[in-house]
Amino acid sequence: MYLIEALPTVIGTAAIAPALLLLWLVIAAEERPGPPAQVWTAFLLGAASISLLGLARAPFAKMVAAPDDPWAALAMHSVFGVALPEEAVKVIAIVLVSSTKRRTFANPMDTVVYGAAVGLGFAAYENLAYLVQHADMWRSLAALRSVLTVPFHGALGIIAGAYLTIARAGTALGANRHHRDWARLSSRLLIFAGPLALHSAFDFPLLTLQRMPDLDPTLRMWLGAASLLIGFSSIAFAIRLVRRVARHHAPRTDVARERLSQLRRMWALLLAGGGIGFVGLAFVLTSIHHWLINPERNLTLALIPIGFVSILLGLALLIVTTAIYILGRNRLRTNAEGFSSAPGGT
Repeated sequence: MYLIEALPTVIGTAAIAPALLLLWLVIAAEERPGPPAQVWTAFLLGAASISLLGLARAPFAKMVAAPDDPWAALAMHSVFGVALPEEAVKVIAIVLVSSTKRRTFANPMDTVVYGAAVGLGFAAYENLAYLVQHADMWRSLAALRSVLTVPFHGALGIIAGAYLTIARAGTALGANRHHRDWARLSSRLLIFAGPLALHSAFDFPLLTLQRMPDLDPTLRMWLGAASLLIGFSSIAFAIRLVRRVARHHAPRTDVARERLSQLRRMWALLLAGGGIGFVGLAFVLTSIHHWLINPERNLTLALIPIGFVSILLGLALLIVTTAIYILGRNRLRTNAEGFSSAPGGT
């Protein structure tokens, strides 16, 4: 019990694990998983983008503080104080990652996966900050955020990535061929406007519940229900966009399906290695911290070797799986070419 109560290791795991699990589910649903380095870069950029929120909010500080009407102030805060800065930094991160690999038309789902990784990286960092800040109620908060808030941020990243892919591909991904210019323009607008509108609509009821505790109970119930409806509808819409993009590059051969199965297993090991390494690092850092605060307690110091073992195990999984991926990728590609050139191959 002392370990669970004293160390934020469990809190950190509860904050990061949902994002890593959802990232794995997104990759498992992908027909041609992209390079691991690109996806990890997107995840880390999403987490790091939180550091830019202060800069992104600065131009709107006076605008958010201006309205005297409390409802208008809440609306302004949900749009310009929360949704716009957060979605702006995430979209910038998605564009940066996807721009490093310009083969968008050959693999349109890559940008969608990068969008999911950015959104989930952002959610992981934000989740960690919330749970540490509210350590007294972290269990219920972790459960609630893992069910809705974390997948919601991932869905917004997917929506931005999907519309970025559609905008780049033009009519190749099913846009209305009779209105090409409007389809291209609307897709580009929705890269940012879609996540912004959904995020604002999701946050407004929650901010109202937080800032106006004396509201009528019935109204509070409706506001909570509205936020839940918008959140889960956004996730469903993101899944619909994923299916729309994925239809254009499904694997067509037995070799492609076998390669997909192997890549999914490798990605599972990569995510497991990252998670185990994080838990080990959390054990080491928090054990040292608590020992420095209270040197008489030897329990936390004794846990440091466990942390180092966990870090080494995580690194081993990452290194071995990455090596297998790099070495096996060429062999799989060679087999695929031989299969496609064989008699009767398609």
